[in-house]
Amino acid sequence: MLADVKSLIQEGAELTDRALEELLPSDATVPASIHGAMRHSTFAGGKRLRPVLAMQAAATITGALPRGIERLGAAIEMLHTYSLIHDDLPALDNDDLRRGKPTCHVAFGEAIAILAGDALQTRAYQVLAGLDTPPAAVVRIVGLIAEATGTVEGMIGGQVLDLESEHLKPTPQLVEAIHRAKTGALIRVSVVAGGVYAGANAEDEVRLDRFGRKAGLAFQIVDDILDMTEDSAHLGKTAGKDIATEKATWPAVFGIEQSRRDAAQLIEEAFGALAPYGSRADGLKSVARYLVERRN
Repeated sequence: MLADVKSLIQEGAELTDRALEELLPSDATVPASIHGAMRHSTFAGGKRLRPVLAMQAAATITGALPRGIERLGAAIEMLHTYSLIHDDLPALDNDDLRRGKPTCHVAFGEAIAILAGDALQTRAYQVLAGLDTPPAAVVRIVGLIAEATGTVEGMIGGQVLDLESEHLKPTPQLVEAIHRAKTGALIRVSVVAGGVYAGANAEDEVRLDRFGRKAGLAFQIVDDILDMTEDSAHLGKTAGKDIATEKATWPAVFGIEQSRRDAAQLIEEAFGALAPYGSRADGLKSVARYLVERRN
């Protein structure tokens, strides 16, 4: 490993969790039901990889974590959690296990789960609007994240493609389009937004975007592999769902061994985009390497 990735992730997760604790209403705040649901899913044990990527992208630009970066990470995690709550709903993936705990709609009912996802998205943008960085950077970050979570090559668009592709014969083009949008877009924008927060210029943005695109695709390829090779207890979510619902996945097109090779190759290519930053990018590289070596 280029850096102690376990320490990086743990420290980043702790920073993110402290910010989330401060930024989310308590479960005693009226209406208590929705705040309890928001916290149930947000604090269910996620690794906070997207906030950590944002932090390490910022460190790649400045050499250290800038003040307040954890609030950007918290907002990104709220958006990620909202997407998981909605993804698990009966109308979408219909799952009852997430991060080893009952999904939001199982614990709180479908109506509250839908509203909890909506509320996390709304709160995320409220936090983004108040980031402690120059106004131009705030506007840029909000625009980038809104685009990455939207319908054109963004997270919601990827979810639609994923739903509509069930039971269809997957093609390389379809699988890549789904992965780059549904999962990859939020990973990519976490990296770019972290750089923008730290003062990245246009050339930096291009490099971070290239890195994030490749790392995001590699992450989802590994997710596909794990769904086929690990059990539910290890994953913290229902294993085998992709096969059961005939999802368009990378292994379904290329097989498991080629998928592993593709993920590793993508990470190596991603590293190339960070060459100008030298050792300042070691943390970001280590987290990216972890994305393809993880077991859950």
